[in-house]
Amino acid sequence: MNEVKTETDELDEMSGAFVSSLTRNNKQIKRDRAVAIAEDAGLRYRREVEDLSIKVKRLRRQQENMLDLSPENSHSLMVAKDFDSAEYVQRDIELGIQIRETEIRLEIAKARWEYLFGGE
Repeated sequence: MNEVKTETDELDEMSGAFVSSLTRNNKQIKRDRAVAIAEDAGLRYRREVEDLSIKVKRLRRQQENMLDLSPENSHSLMVAKDFDSAEYVQRDIELGIQIRETEIRLEIAKARWEYLFGGE
């Protein structure tokens, strides 16, 4: 007797990642997509939190460095007539606003990351 191989029989005899990928069921496909999306979003959120933390530190350092009024080296001092108090105040306030805005973004990003991905 001649046995006729069906397409299903032929497919069952095939192996490899390509065939496995083609024969995955809907639940497996959804799960794989969910994992990929969640990992990507989680990594991006974590990176954003790290970047914002670094930005806050750098802005605070900039603001602290404004207190160093030695123009050339640690032994020289700025001459009073060369100091522009209006410019100093404006820059200090701008840095303060940038720090606060970044801190707010950081707080929101941390809270959302914790809520969306369980945090660490």
